[in-house]
Amino acid sequence: MACFLVPTAEAIITTVAAKTSKEKEAKQDESKTLNAIPFSRKLSWLRNMLWGGAALLAFEHVWHGEVVPYFPFLTAASNPQDKAQMLREMATVGVTMAALVTVAWLCMLVVCAAIEKREQGKTVEEN
Repeated sequence: MACFLVPTAEAIITTVAAKTSKEKEAKQDESKTLNAIPFSRKLSWLRNMLWGGAALLAFEHVWHGEVVPYFPFLTAASNPQDKAQMLREMATVGVTMAALVTVAWLCMLVVCAAIEKREQGKTVEEN
């Protein structure tokens, strides 16, 4: 019913963190990171994955009539029994989806780090 709100909240936090990180990186010396992908860019991968997933989930909930264009917007918010079910769904399904997206992103970071390490080794050998 409202599971898309959890990845949306994480996406908002990630958006702010990526912007802050990008501003901080702009102030730092660029010579330290020769071939490394900046962390702000890696964080933007997570941000994009979360926003995309949340948008698809929101569309699915609109399609099924669980989200409506009038107050209270979430059909489950109008009935106390449905509110409990909605909160339970957010706590289980929403948190699980956000966690799985984050784990997938962490796997991407591990692969990226291995590639960066390999490329840095090639650069050292060439010099």
